[in-house]
Amino acid sequence: MRYATREIRLASALVEAADTLVEGFEATRYLQRVSDHCVELLNARAAGVMLIDGSRSVSLAASSRHEQVALDLLEAQRGGGPCLDSYGSGEPVPPVSIRIAHAAARWPDFTERALGHDIVTTFAVPLRRRENLLGALNVFVPTLPDTTQADDELHVAQALADAAALGLQNRGTYAQYRDLSGQLQAALSSRVRIEQAKGMLAERWSVHADRAFMALRQYARRHRLPLDQVASAVIEGVEDDAELRRESHGSTDEPA
Repeated sequence: MRYATREIRLASALVEAADTLVEGFEATRYLQRVSDHCVELLNARAAGVMLIDGSRSVSLAASSRHEQVALDLLEAQRGGGPCLDSYGSGEPVPPVSIRIAHAAARWPDFTERALGHDIVTTFAVPLRRRENLLGALNVFVPTLPDTTQADDELHVAQALADAAALGLQNRGTYAQYRDLSGQLQAALSSRVRIEQAKGMLAERWSVHADRAFMALRQYARRHRLPLDQVASAVIEGVEDDAELRRESHGSTDEPA
């Protein structure tokens, strides 16, 4: 029954991790929730995520439970630790006894701090989406490794990490398309304003629309202004009409 309950909680956590296409999304808070789920599902003292670009840590997020402990242990890994090992290999780092690792001089800075925080065991799994590695999820446990449950715990942590990687990647793709959509909309709006201004000047001066456009363009170039800004001034009636007309008569540009 205990395992069935954990499976339900894991399923709920995975669904939450997939929900990144929302307004007000904040990556650190999102990764903290993933870490919180990891702590609850694995009975850990704390957990945290290190996002990595190349070999450089770029962002840290920790569980709300013992947050400062987790952040301190993540910070201690800048010179080496389970997160960097997992990221470097693309594979999980199975549960490791902190005392044994410390005695073997494995991750000396990290294990020294972990002992100070009464962490007994640690393990890490990569945050990955197919071949795209984003970082690692690190779990800090107050008890010795349980060899009978080690694989199960790694699988749970990896499922959460995979869901987080997918959520972050989807969020990044969504943000790119949203930015592109905004740029296209801005370009379309700018073009509409330019066409409107061109038509207004052509009608006002009784000239061909191409000549009105050349006047707009020449004026923008001479004053080093965006063409859209000049068009907006025409539409709003605040442009220097006399100077614009001089550009119309003096321009030798070919029609656009």
